[in-house]
Amino acid sequence: MSPQEFITAKIHTGFGHLDRDGDGALTEADHHLMGRSVARGLGYPEDSPEERTVIDAYLRIWHEVHVPMDTDGDGRISREEFVASTSALAGDAERADAALGGLADRIVDIADRDGDDRIGVDEYTAFIRGQAPGLSETEVHEAFRHLDLDGDGTLTRAELRRAVIDYFTSTDPDAPGNWYFGTPAHRM
Repeated sequence: MSPQEFITAKIHTGFGHLDRDGDGALTEADHHLMGRSVARGLGYPEDSPEERTVIDAYLRIWHEVHVPMDTDGDGRISREEFVASTSALAGDAERADAALGGLADRIVDIADRDGDDRIGVDEYTAFIRGQAPGLSETEVHEAFRHLDLDGDGTLTRAELRRAVIDYFTSTDPDAPGNWYFGTPAHRM
């Protein structure tokens, strides 16, 4: 598999997780579904202010990160638009850091339930299952272990930034960020 094919395969997998309603497009509704699911995983009651905060954070991700990918202006990001936009970040570290690093910061803001500016394994589990609900407990814990670069049992903003950027841009099959959505396909 070529480096570009490797990145493209990861981006396709990521798109599959983010398209929560399975309609073949990334939409505002998908972000609402992810927000609700993550809020449930974090233990926030339905219709609570905490749930609203999580959903609003996902809607900001929609508007700030994903809407610019909508090249045809139809309010939906097709798989092709997502792959093309995200693939363009590979090889452009500054642009990748701006787009994906900001996304990683939003993720910490969403998942950091206890407010310590770090994500513990339980917070990561609640968050990642909101985006990839089919991951097993074992797979989530294994992914977390790979992403926790200093082995302290938490993910810092820097570690999560690296994970997100690696996942969507790295051609290195051994990059820790390849585990962001669980076991990388090339390791199955």
